[in-house]
Amino acid sequence: MANEFKKENDASLQKMLGDKREALRVFRFEGQGSRRRNVREGRELRRDIARILTEVQARKIAIKAATK
Repeated sequence: MANEFKKENDASLQKMLGDKREALRVFRFEGQGSRRRNVREGRELRRDIARILTEVQARKIAIKAATK
């Protein structure tokens, strides 16, 4: 799963990040007060967001290290 994010370019990662955040927002507020069938979906969305942010940060660090 993490390898799929390493293959993407920066613009694609930013778009994916926005899409995942929107999906998480919808997941949280769509069924407010009702029981969820698939609770794992929220967990997977949060983990995907964290993976994307980790990859973005790693690229920033690599660029900074390369310019020194």
